[in-house]
Amino acid sequence: MNRTELLEAGYSEGPIVALAEETAELLRDKGVGEEAIRRDLLSIAEHPDQQFDDPDLDELAEVVRQARVFSEDGPAPWRQWGTDIDPEAIAQMKRAVELPISVYGALMPDAHRGYGLPIGGVLATEGAVIPYAVGMDIACRMKLSVFEMPPERIEDDERTLSHALEYATSFGVGASFDQPHDHPVLHEDWDFSPVTRKMKQKARQQLGSSGSGNHFAEFGILTLEQPEMGLEAGEYLALLTHSGSRGPGATVAQHYSKLAKKKHPELSKPHNALAWLALDSPEGEEYWRAMQLMGRYASANHEVMHREISDLLAAQVIGGVENHHNFAWKEEYGGREVVVHRKGATPAGDGVLGVIPGSMTAPAYVVRGKGKTASLNSAAHGAGRVMSRRQAKRSIGWGQVRRQLEQKGVKLLSAGLDEAPDVYKDIDEVMDYQKDLVDVVASFSPKIVKMAPDR
Repeated sequence: MNRTELLEAGYSEGPIVALAEETAELLRDKGVGEEAIRRDLLSIAEHPDQQFDDPDLDELAEVVRQARVFSEDGPAPWRQWGTDIDPEAIAQMKRAVELPISVYGALMPDAHRGYGLPIGGVLATEGAVIPYAVGMDIACRMKLSVFEMPPERIEDDERTLSHALEYATSFGVGASFDQPHDHPVLHEDWDFSPVTRKMKQKARQQLGSSGSGNHFAEFGILTLEQPEMGLEAGEYLALLTHSGSRGPGATVAQHYSKLAKKKHPELSKPHNALAWLALDSPEGEEYWRAMQLMGRYASANHEVMHREISDLLAAQVIGGVENHHNFAWKEEYGGREVVVHRKGATPAGDGVLGVIPGSMTAPAYVVRGKGKTASLNSAAHGAGRVMSRRQAKRSIGWGQVRRQLEQKGVKLLSAGLDEAPDVYKDIDEVMDYQKDLVDVVASFSPKIVKMAPDR
């Protein structure tokens, strides 16, 4: 069946008809004939409540079922991956799909409570962008660099690698450099909005730094079971960093979210943090441009960190991968352009590489996306928290953490108890929940870790 026939059968335009097309392709790959595919897709369109033997058909039927239950003015359909999800995160997702601009939603297996949209929430909207569905740390980002250095250097020259992390990075709220770095992003136009103009000097001072919370820089061992990323199979010494757009990004988020809230006084308090800006409005156009600039600035942050560390070690970078999360993209599904917000979710389009970290003692994984419409081409962005920062500081002690570090052979240069290993879910369980969304192509075991010091 082609798209026109699917629409005539009752599949709605956008992610749902795209999922129907994707399901048809999956059935063809299994050897199902065209007539049988047509019969099944028409059957789902007419009677989505029935059960099917094929899990791909059941997935499509579930989405169609949701779409049919809700009226045009009601919630948009959404899907959830994983079972042990924070109930408040689920409640936040349900509120997000109630917005009149919402088209489709997805909740990743690492999801936990956020502000507005949950961390691990993915939301497609039409013609509008939600500043707080992008997040405070706009374009928070992962970057992995593989060095042409033997992995044994981590044990043989731990002191030099530790000094490189200490000297070339700066962590914490307000972290900056007395002698600022330079990068082409600082020579772009920052004067198109009052908030970016105001933040340019701070951006210069903070370039190459990381904030607090779960931001980190760490050396570790990257393991490739087969050739990948332009590298032969084997073990490599690698650097992995997690940071975003720092103070400038947070200020941009706050400024435009306040504008969005003023434009939508009709929203109830639970929905207030999901206030949006129309893309064709002056404020929406300005925010979109500011968000893109913060994306390039976040990328520059990582580029500077990796450049400085590479120069200190006189080490050549021979491979790597990087990706945003906390961002919004214009994407097309089933002939319909939507704005896909990924707040703490990794882009996982077909063939797209990304990095999903665990904790200071748990592995990170390099993944290749499978391009699944049901998740809006998204996957988890980490292990996901199981306790708040306050709870972690009350219930976890440094003795417990030191034992875990020693067991895993990890040297911790600095961190807070709110980032202890036990505050996170088991990364391997999270990865197991999303086997239909990504393939693992490499693992990274942290060995020397630096985060914001405990206050």
